[in-house]
Formats: sequence, structure tokens, C-alpha cells
Amino acid sequence: GRPTPGYSLTATGEKVPDEQIQEWLSELVMGEGFAYGYRKLTIQLRRDHQLVISKKKVYRLCKAMDLLRPQREKRIPYPKKLARNRIITGSNQLWEMDVKYGYIEGEERFFFVLSLIDVYDRSVIDYHIGLSCSGSDAVKTLQRALFKRQQFEQANKPVIRTDNGPQFIS
Repeated sequence: GRPTPGYSLTATGEKVPDEQIQEWLSELVMGEGFAYGYRKLTIQLRRDHQLVISKKKVYRLCKAMDLLRPQREKRIPYPKKLARNRIITGSNQLWEMDVKYGYIEGEERFFFVLSLIDVYDRSVIDYHIGLSCSGSDAVKTLQRALFKRQQFEQANKPVIRTDNGPQFIS
């Protein structure tokens, strides 16, 4: 980009050098402590000294003077886990659950279809259709599917993969 001019203008058109602006910034920060960020410092400079200055320039000057506090890190509410690719050699090794919904035109309501699918043979093991779909409906559907495939008493149960929707998180 172009080189920085080294000054800013006031509302009346007078040039104010960057060194003077840095002095005002240090006075604001030292006088008030770290209560201001660069955006509030920009507003304060505009009010007190009638400067025509952008927040980007104030950010650059504060960064050069090492006045900026470290940015807060974004916290992930729960660890993101990617699904492992599994090699499926037979039925009842990997099942997938998902919820789809549709609209009933005459009643002006939604209905939900929760289905449990075997990935190996792509067959629907069990499903739930209703006007609501909660976590308890998902549990009941899974239990019925385990009984249908005679997996309830087995030591190696199938792995269940979902899209972590609200029904499954609850």
C-alpha cells in the first residue's frame, strides 16, 4: 500500500503529526488505565481534539506504541471431533441416525422423521414419525432397533453416528 502520511487533520484542516497523536494516546491510556480499546480511543480523540482520524490509524499507532492488550482467544464450547472413517465389513457395525422434518399443509404444522440406518446394507432399521422429536424418542428408537437386530445383549454393539443435532445432544 501507500506510505503513511505521518499526520492527521483536524476538523479545521490543520495538520497534527503522528507523534502528537501518540502523546495524546499515551495520556488517555495512562490517565484512564486500560479501560479503552482502540475504537473508544478513536472516539475520544475525535471529541477532545477534533481530529479527523480512522480507527484503523489509531489501531496502527497503538500497536506501534505497544498499548494494545492481547486479544481474547475464542473458546470452543466443546471439542470438535471429526468422524473416523471406518472400514465396514458386515451388517450391524455402523449405524447412522438423522432427523428430517416436513410440513403438513392442511394443519400448518411440522412433522419429524427420525430414522436409524445400517451403513453396510443401507436399510432402515427403525424409525420414529411424530409431531415432536425429543431425546427420549431417539433413545426409544435406538432401543427398538437393537431389539430388532438382536444386538441388545451382544458384547460388540454397533457404533452410532449422528450429526449432533439438538435431539442427540440432549
